[in-house]
Amino acid sequence: MRERSGAGLGLALLSALTFATSGTFARPLITGEWSAVAVVIARVGIAALVLAVPALLALRGRWAVLRRNGVTVVLFGLLGVALAQACFFNAVRYLPVGVALLLEYLGIVLVVGWMWLVHGQRPRLLTVAGSLTALCGLVFVLDLTGAGRLDPVGVLWGLGAGVGLAGYFVIAGRLDADLPSVVMASGGMAVGALALLLLGAVGALPLAAGTGDVSFAGRQVSWLVPIAGLSLIAAVVAYLTGVAGARLLGARLSSFVGLTEVMFAVLIAWLVLDELPGGIQLVGGALIVGGVALVRVDELRAGPEPAPPAPAEPALTGDR
Repeated sequence: MRERSGAGLGLALLSALTFATSGTFARPLITGEWSAVAVVIARVGIAALVLAVPALLALRGRWAVLRRNGVTVVLFGLLGVALAQACFFNAVRYLPVGVALLLEYLGIVLVVGWMWLVHGQRPRLLTVAGSLTALCGLVFVLDLTGAGRLDPVGVLWGLGAGVGLAGYFVIAGRLDADLPSVVMASGGMAVGALALLLLGAVGALPLAAGTGDVSFAGRQVSWLVPIAGLSLIAAVVAYLTGVAGARLLGARLSSFVGLTEVMFAVLIAWLVLDELPGGIQLVGGALIVGGVALVRVDELRAGPEPAPPAPAEPALTGDR
């Protein structure tokens, strides 16, 4: 059990790290000719295609598993991919990015509430303490001082992103053990890309893209460079490790580990964009790590939350 927990923690941290690269890769595209939604569609659409072949290979002779979990895959794509990202990018039209991201990460509180109300898993003292500590750390990292008056429309979009994020962790944490993680990731991203493309086609979301060179890490590069980073690192690796980590750790703990994405994003911006984090952000990062540690200690003391048995195949746990 401890080996599974350790492997799950490592996968969840790797997922948070790779998800955190998305902003650095997306910035040169969004500040250029691309709309944010078009960047997201390219990111998850290409990743879904990349994972299609290994997903098909993983399903050989097991198509009944996909049919049995079809609704789950669709919900994962709609909530964990399309809703979370579409709502977040709409939120930043009305709110500062930091405020929108904070509202999205309130989804971790929704995970705790969901597991309590629906599954009867009442949060213990250390989980509550970890929740408050991590959220306080998130406020420090985002440095929300002077954010000003919040637009209620933007707040609603941000809370919608939080619902999508909570759906990502809850669904990924309670998968059918027979459903390969690569199938879940590929199918979910395909559903999410198609949903966002449909919204763009009907004019609900803006779609724009270009093929001009962009400025990345102080150099002029082809637009394919950030697109490759977004789709392969910030999507393929991020979603695969995120799904695999969540099914080993469970929804609640994996959602708290996901908070480290914000800290990783600050560090990546420092290394790639030469944006040195301030002292208040370093304090916030320490609080996030402390909050995650409290939740982890609580999980280990009380045992893991009820979940499906371990996956039958070890493909995404480092064994092959």
